[in-house]
Amino acid sequence: MGRKDASGASGANLPVDQYRKQIGKQDYKKTKLSLKFERLKAEAKRTNTGLNTLKDAFLVIMAIVFFVLCVYAFFYLNLSTELNMDLDVD
Repeated sequence: MGRKDASGASGANLPVDQYRKQIGKQDYKKTKLSLKFERLKAEAKRTNTGLNTLKDAFLVIMAIVFFVLCVYAFFYLNLSTELNMDLDVD
């Protein structure tokens, strides 16, 4: 009630009311920015999950290929030394 009487009598906004409005605007901007930041963070996390899955699949495939090449190299070196030994014996 006191506020209503004060604003009606002076006809203009009190400095306290202006200060409250400025604080309200700043708080709104902060929450708006924080909401935008949280939304972008969640979206980046969602898209990053897809990339991580693709990256993990690529790493697994590369590990399998590396293992197969190691086994191939092992057998190739063993067979090639046996062939050389056969040639030296003759």
